[in-house]
Amino acid sequence: MKTVAFNLFGINIYWYAVIITVAFIIGIIIAKIQDGRFNIKFDDFLDMFIITVPISILGARIYYIMFELGYYFQNPQEIFNIRNGGLAIYGGIIAGILSIYIMTKIKKIKFIDVLDYVAPILALGQSIGRWGNFINGEAYGTETNLPWAITVLENGIYKKVHPTFLYESMCTFIIFLILTKISKKRKFSGEITYIYIILYSFARFFIEGIRIDSLMLYNIRISQILSLILFIIFCGILSQSIRKTYKEKESVRK
Repeated sequence: MKTVAFNLFGINIYWYAVIITVAFIIGIIIAKIQDGRFNIKFDDFLDMFIITVPISILGARIYYIMFELGYYFQNPQEIFNIRNGGLAIYGGIIAGILSIYIMTKIKKIKFIDVLDYVAPILALGQSIGRWGNFINGEAYGTETNLPWAITVLENGIYKKVHPTFLYESMCTFIIFLILTKISKKRKFSGEITYIYIILYSFARFFIEGIRIDSLMLYNIRISQILSLILFIIFCGILSQSIRKTYKEKESVRK
């Protein structure tokens, strides 16, 4: 695949950037449709979006660099060369959540309600954005002979590999559909966020296990371990929240 979509005033515009931009636009449209849900106004969402996006990109870059320090110590000029790749989704999510938290304090909005409002949009954005990996010929998995394997050229050798970008794109789209349905009948604040984290970390744990470009700490796949930790923690949080909501309803009935 050609990675460059078109040239604008002598600057190459990559397909990855076009796909991410499309994801942003669709996300804004969905946010507009959801205007008022969970008492979140679209205008407040837009203000947070403008601040959160660049901070999330910065967080994704910093997270990636942290686990590739050897390379960047030797090539410090590449630290700011974001056009050459090197973003980690977990870093972006962490930075995004922190920036949203600060913005909600400034705007005096309930933080967890904003996360519930954003979670389905984030899942859909991830689903669309993963196709940028396909265009770039990256984020694929180990060799396989499965019928849906894709062929990549690696070190001059053609190989059939797992399309892990496709696995994650499909999983996050399903998550988007699930969260959208649940959002219409949310039982308590945080429900959508907790379910998003549980479902995404569950899917990412297995997908990360067959990727060949995982960020590593010694022989440990960072994203896989983080996924497992988040899955366990938020399964506990969701269970506790469900029990609490059930008890509150029971006490009202009595």
